[in-house]
Amino acid sequence: MTLIVNLSRREFLAGATLTGVALTLGCHVESNGVRAAADSTAPVLAPNAFVTIRPDGRVLITVNKTEMGQGVRTSLPMLVAEELDADWKQVAVETASFDPSRYGFQGTGGSGSLRGAWEPLRRTGATARAMLVEAAARRWNVPADACRTEAGFVLHPSDATKKLGYGELVADAANLPVPDPKAVKLKDPKDFKLIGRRVPRYDNPDIVTGKAVYGMDVRLPGMRFATMVHPPVFGGKVRQVEDTEAKRVPGVEQVFVTDRGVAVVATNTWAAFEGAKKLRITWDDGPHAKLSSADIRAMFIEKSTSPGDVARQDGDFDKAFASAAKQLEAVYEVPYLHHATLEPQNCTARVSAEGCEIWAPTQFPNFVMDEARRITGLDAGRIKIHVTLLGGGFGRRIEADYAADAVEVARRLNGVPVQVTWTREEDMQHGWYRPASLHVVKAGLAGDGQPVAVLHRLVAPSIRGQRQPDGGKGVDPGAMAGITTTAYELPNFRAEYVRANTAVPIGFWRAVFDSQNAFVQESWMDELAHAAKADPVEFRLARLGKAPRLKRVLEVAAKAAGWGQPLPKGRARGVASHFSFGAFCAQVAEVSVEDDLPRVHRIVCAMDVGTVVNPSQVEAQIEGSIAFALSAALYGAITVEQGRVVQSNFNDYPLLRMAEMPRVEVHLIPSSESPSGAGEPALPPVAPAVCSALFALTGKRIRKLPIELDT
Repeated sequence: MTLIVNLSRREFLAGATLTGVALTLGCHVESNGVRAAADSTAPVLAPNAFVTIRPDGRVLITVNKTEMGQGVRTSLPMLVAEELDADWKQVAVETASFDPSRYGFQGTGGSGSLRGAWEPLRRTGATARAMLVEAAARRWNVPADACRTEAGFVLHPSDATKKLGYGELVADAANLPVPDPKAVKLKDPKDFKLIGRRVPRYDNPDIVTGKAVYGMDVRLPGMRFATMVHPPVFGGKVRQVEDTEAKRVPGVEQVFVTDRGVAVVATNTWAAFEGAKKLRITWDDGPHAKLSSADIRAMFIEKSTSPGDVARQDGDFDKAFASAAKQLEAVYEVPYLHHATLEPQNCTARVSAEGCEIWAPTQFPNFVMDEARRITGLDAGRIKIHVTLLGGGFGRRIEADYAADAVEVARRLNGVPVQVTWTREEDMQHGWYRPASLHVVKAGLAGDGQPVAVLHRLVAPSIRGQRQPDGGKGVDPGAMAGITTTAYELPNFRAEYVRANTAVPIGFWRAVFDSQNAFVQESWMDELAHAAKADPVEFRLARLGKAPRLKRVLEVAAKAAGWGQPLPKGRARGVASHFSFGAFCAQVAEVSVEDDLPRVHRIVCAMDVGTVVNPSQVEAQIEGSIAFALSAALYGAITVEQGRVVQSNFNDYPLLRMAEMPRVEVHLIPSSESPSGAGEPALPPVAPAVCSALFALTGKRIRKLPIELDT
């Protein structure tokens, strides 16, 4: 049966994915390829939830991942369009509302979007192409496998003057059964026309003209604006509120206590912010009112003196270390870090007896759904979640606390939509911080300085253990990322984990534990190379015999950076390499010291990310990762006093300035492997490469971040 639709462009973009799902992503398969509206007059072809083709040849591709600057609204549609052989100029893109029954897993993080979509989305496009080709072949009475496709057309196998546009074939194709996506033929990579090209970001025009809709841009009729004041101490609660002065602020309409703090509702965000400043709140600080960074560090140090749970063991470390000609030991430390997204936490919600609707800049809409169900008591079928663009995520928006605020306030307003926006100070002091950690590293050296035994003991909180305390025992594999997975061949190597949870809320931060474990591992490798009187690059290469892809990027980065060649006086180079999120990365940093401060002039980065779908996007993600990592290495530290986060804004939690950004040179290694992650793997090598360069320049080892040269 053919259903008929007649959609305007607005209707097409807003509602064309009401039914159907990606066949390879656990979605419902329809009996035919038609998706339609009840009052329609023209067919569309929609064999699954991710692609819809109109009679005019336009193609709508739906993305089930969140766009937060990494470019998934371009790279994922490229996979579909490549196998569909669509004309990219005819492609429109939309972000899916939350519906896992149609779109599968919609969480975005861990540099996993492209990795997970590489084959499924290609098969999605290939499925639609197969139906169009079959429709054309039947019309021409020729074998389908003799036809070919190009830029939105099916071409006749023997008559070059005959071709049919995809739009012309929609009605016929819609009557065909949807083929098994696992059986459709995918392109040979040598025939790719989109994949591997520098395709401009789909969102660029809207972003530069201000049309792009981020969470804070949502506007609804009759909407109110609110902000929250949360307990300043971890685990604290509201005891009493004096709101007389707050309610005198023009525009402030309501003040009330919620489960998470105090809400101020107003006719605009500025009024809500001003009203919040006038509140006089008495807090019950709870059991953590005396918690401090000094206490946490002391606890880490105490725990570090005892062996941890063994996460990896090669050979016999104890025996080899005891009999070594020389023994080395060092302690490395890294602080808690904040995500510092430029768009502060915000969410818009409307709650009534009929249901709940949410507009959220979220990486994990399923967590937003969980909070909405908990607060409203509604079942999932009465809750609708729209995912907006994100002004930065970096793991912070995996959490749903800001969405919980919006739903709770909206529930009190009973049908009136409300946008809740945190102040920068609330954002900075109520995050889910990258865990702090302390590392004890040891090495036993032979008479020639070569290592014969290596230990890496990590003392750190467990993200998983904090959220699931009943299962929080033993080794947390996530915390050991980059340590247990090291590619170096190290004799008698042992990795240990010591769990050290605190009251500080911790969460996923760009590259998470790889971001800190690589700093320690690569800095320690530099120390071992120095002890062996070996070149740092050659020392690493000699231990990468079983990791050819990591060895290759290290060789490329070193050569491109001119490793071993003279530098201007007052400059030095440092090197680091790391494997994470499926990608292999090596970097060489060129630094100097100016006015007793480190200055990074150049970073050469070589990466093997497998097949490069869009080189421009990969390069942009690498450059962004390096800037993010330099901010952390040079400035980043969240500290705690009296149970409170000390830092409150960019004046005491600074980001890298444009004038401080080094020249970045990216070298992508050609590969036929499946794509890996690209948004995080370039971050971990930055700090150790910079610190090793500073050692080469000054003779001072940096074993604690952020970098301080005067201690």
